[in-house]
Amino acid sequence: MSKYEKSAAALKKEKRPSRREEMMKEQIVIDESRGLVFSSEEELYDHFLPQIQALEKEYFSMRSKDDIQEKDFGVYESLLNQVLDDPDEVWEDATTIHGFKVRTYVGHYTSAERDSIYYVALAYATNDVPSFVYLHFPSRDLDLVDQFRRGALVYDRVIKEVENGAVEGDALSEGDDLAVGLYRAMLTLRSEKDIPENEFKDYEAFREVAIEEPDEIWRSTDLTGNILVTFIKDFSDDEEFSDLRYVVVTIEDTPSSSHALLFSFPTKDSNLVDRYRHGENLQAEEVVQEGSH
Repeated sequence: MSKYEKSAAALKKEKRPSRREEMMKEQIVIDESRGLVFSSEEELYDHFLPQIQALEKEYFSMRSKDDIQEKDFGVYESLLNQVLDDPDEVWEDATTIHGFKVRTYVGHYTSAERDSIYYVALAYATNDVPSFVYLHFPSRDLDLVDQFRRGALVYDRVIKEVENGAVEGDALSEGDDLAVGLYRAMLTLRSEKDIPENEFKDYEAFREVAIEEPDEIWRSTDLTGNILVTFIKDFSDDEEFSDLRYVVVTIEDTPSSSHALLFSFPTKDSNLVDRYRHGENLQAEEVVQEGSH
């Protein structure tokens, strides 16, 4: 068989697109399952115009005169694709627009002038992917951004980044700023040969033992006045857990002297443990524990 004949044979085996598939290519498909297929951009925008107008009216009624001016929006428009592709937060609201779930994508950025800039996009999502944007805008006004953080939080970059270290009942699992900051600092100090972060959850059961039967308890005050109390339990006597120590970091409530869990972690890095041995060394019986943040 010649080269040409082989090519011709291969073409015969190819599946030709159906008439329906050819028509769909010429149309704008937002959500085929709900019949949101349009023959032109004009038809598309006419369909969503009531939703667009309702959201725009709400936005302009809440917008501060001191916020970024509309004439300057174009400077920040490149952030639209960024916030849709890689948001810091995604909220899903099923009540603002009757019959539609609106997804709000929020991104936090730093401008060339070191200003804190938020970019917000309200969109229709198909299979969790934004397929039509109702409204998008930049803002320096956190109060305005908060107005569009409504419904259910379906994605949070901060919580996603620390999920390996979060244990039920601690502040880290709630995305608490102090807990997240201290946890991230701990990760930068760890030895590369230490227990991998993705294995932290294998050691969750050690937290309770470390709190109830600690070998060491240390109290210190950070630069902002938070009183941190750290519990350290040494499991290295057990052959199965050679060199293992478990560290639990809490914050003290001064009036009650009780402690709320911030985060905890396993480690075989003695230098890392030493960094938590500072401040006042306490006896275990002097401390009252509180289960959660």
